[in-house]
Amino acid sequence: MKPKALILHAAGTNRDGDAAYALAAAGADPRIVHVKALKEDRKLFSDASILLVPGGFSYADALGAGRLFALDMASYFREEIGAFVASGKPVIGICNGFQALVKAGILPGWPGRRGIPATLAPNEKGRFECRWVALEANPASPCVWTRGLDELFSCPVAHGEGRFLLEDSEAEKRLLEAGQIALVYARPGGGRADGAYPFNPNGSAMDIAGICNPAGNVLGLMPHPENNVRCASGEGSGARPSRKSRAPAGGRLGAGLELFKRGVAYARGL
Repeated sequence: MKPKALILHAAGTNRDGDAAYALAAAGADPRIVHVKALKEDRKLFSDASILLVPGGFSYADALGAGRLFALDMASYFREEIGAFVASGKPVIGICNGFQALVKAGILPGWPGRRGIPATLAPNEKGRFECRWVALEANPASPCVWTRGLDELFSCPVAHGEGRFLLEDSEAEKRLLEAGQIALVYARPGGGRADGAYPFNPNGSAMDIAGICNPAGNVLGLMPHPENNVRCASGEGSGARPSRKSRAPAGGRLGAGLELFKRGVAYARGL
């Protein structure tokens, strides 16, 4: 049986269709549900095996992309999402969805820590970045979405606030020791970006492109794997990239699908 995937939708999100395409291609049964419908039927959470918070300009970028989305998650759906995460079911937040997971306190996922030890700040260059980037998965990470991704792969980025920063060196050490850095920006030929632009497109600390919670079932990342799932062209199912953007920075076309396949396989095994 195909695991049911719940894709949250709010005013302004524009990658939910692409995410549904990727999840379906990976073997899931995706359903896009507006947050208003979720407020009326909380059972939709317990019925699902996968939760995806998509990218796009959440709530039309009012008060910062993803912040109002995060407010809904941290207030209206705190119990439901908390139970979803605690059950070990896979959760993924992409781009503004990543921002929402961080702002809601779901990532990095450190109970007992006061305040939110991480943030996604404006890009270091001070401009919107829309380009292909190369990514490497951390083999030491417990992340169920990236487990076994041992080859360089590519995804496009499209964000103005993607610079992942941690509160202090203690938070950096904790993230490193727990293996919670799931994905890093890399050079097209392999090897860490080492902060060099444009390989690291936003200036994220330690070249971080994505992190997971300590249990590994929740992943947040800035790049868009849902827009590199078709081997024929590297496109997702939504907006068509320009001709110049179709050549990935490194890795294989369609390789973003591998990430979704791992999440779906994990959900199927629960």
